Amino acid sequence: MRFDAQCDVATVVYGADDDPDRLLMCFADDLRRVGGRPVGVVQAGRSCQAENPRLGFVVLPGGENVCLLPPIEGRGAACRLDVGRLTELAKRLAAALEDGADLVVINRFGRAEAEGGGLIDLISQALDSDIPLLIAVPERRFSDWVRFSCGMNVRLACRREALDRWWRSVAGIDMRSRRSAARTFCELTK
Repeated sequence: MRFDAQCDVATVVYGADDDPDRLLMCFADDLRRVGGRPVGVVQAGRSCQAENPRLGFVVLPGGENVCLLPPIEGRGAACRLDVGRLTELAKRLAAALEDGADLVVINRFGRAEAEGGGLIDLISQALDSDIPLLIAVPERRFSDWVRFSCGMNVRLACRREALDRWWRSVAGIDMRSRRSAARTFCELTK
């Protein structure tokens, strides 16, 4: 497969030791700070299998926290997205795209998307609208993503430098040089 360095679809491929959620959230925050409008969703929380599972999602551009999981009964219960809640979120995001976006951010290309569900329609809407797309894909699902995207994406390491380099090539914006001298939360926690 050939990956085009100027492609407006960026795939942040991550492994077990990476934190794609923090990377996507910091990037979206920085984009908003320089006047951009990211639309999408970023996962908040690493696992729904914890003792107190509350896997949430941050909706862009507003920053609202939503839960897409049904109440989980008992320890060891399966982690499944609530299809109804996910459908409602997808409708809200599609409407937000209609209002204009500089970037679509999708927290994962996961099992639901690989099977044709989840936020797959939002991904297609972004591609059809020629809006740059940023998506996190676990290493184990990358081949599924390549099949879906027909290889038309840039594979990025789960690192800010790689993401910034891609964004400069697509949008011509260097967010780090355009920000004020004030340090952001993301910079302080690096």
